[in-house]
Amino acid sequence: MHWATIEISDQPGIQWTAARGTDGRRVEASIVFDASGPMSSASRLPVPGALLVQGNVEHLPFVRGSISRARYPMTHLLVPAPRLPMALWDLHRVLTVGAPLELFALAGGERGDAGPAGDDVGSRCPTRWPPGRLVDVVTGAGFTVESESVTVSGDEIHLRAARARTLADTVGAGMRLLVCGVNPSFYSADFGVGYARPGNRFWKAALGAGVVARDRDPVDAVTVHRVGMTDFVKRPTRTAAEVTPDEYRAGFARVERLVEWLRPGAVCFTGLSGWRTVVNPKAAPGLQPEPMGGRPAYVMPSTSGLNSRTPVDELSEHLRAAWMSADAGRGTGRGLSRR
Repeated sequence: MHWATIEISDQPGIQWTAARGTDGRRVEASIVFDASGPMSSASRLPVPGALLVQGNVEHLPFVRGSISRARYPMTHLLVPAPRLPMALWDLHRVLTVGAPLELFALAGGERGDAGPAGDDVGSRCPTRWPPGRLVDVVTGAGFTVESESVTVSGDEIHLRAARARTLADTVGAGMRLLVCGVNPSFYSADFGVGYARPGNRFWKAALGAGVVARDRDPVDAVTVHRVGMTDFVKRPTRTAAEVTPDEYRAGFARVERLVEWLRPGAVCFTGLSGWRTVVNPKAAPGLQPEPMGGRPAYVMPSTSGLNSRTPVDELSEHLRAAWMSADAGRGTGRGLSRR
């Protein structure tokens, strides 16, 4: 959060809230949450029975699965764009499966020093979003966006989504390695951590490779060790074989846009099926000749327990090599040839 600008933004924000209110709809809320005390009080006026909570919108003080719906009217205005994925990861954590989300944001570039003339939000350093990128980030955070709900009016974006039974991306600026799985298992989706099933060897291999230091802790991995995580496909299945070619292609396009935006040092794909479906059907494990989003792409065998023919030590070697491939990515050109 840009705490120094919160007080500056209070009065314009209160005016924005008063002008829009609940858009004529009845809103039943049990909690009103904001970083600003005055804004929290103003937001509570349409829902006087709500509990008032002040805190950091990037670190919600609620337990997992404790909130049944969320309405975010410009709530992330002061959150820098590369930090929004983790703020939404935390929102995904606290919401129940199927919980509706209504989100408002400023349209435009990623950031601006000031709003345009006549901007009635008026924050000194608002974060602005191209609509497509905002949809990508919300989708990556584990929400199913209602496509027809995405609207732009003036400089405001509005969308509706629902918290899906899936994993949220743990990504941000400064990643050395972005790990991309095929899709979550139901076990991992419910546990809230990728590769969480006891038979999966990812975390054991990552610990052995020295690229992470804490077992089954994706937040520590990205914030301390610069290892981010995402998936080709957000739909959970019992096995990766249930993922369709169309799902691979759509998911690959989203991950490629994510890579072009956040610029990790390298991308590592756990499992060959996605890369072989979209890029090169004859791809072998290792560093690929085709980059992804201008970054080195490394493909390794699946860490699933079903792939017992690949020992943990070999999986560790692949992760270590993927980590080192980030050094080779300096000056990597753009472009990716899809088949």
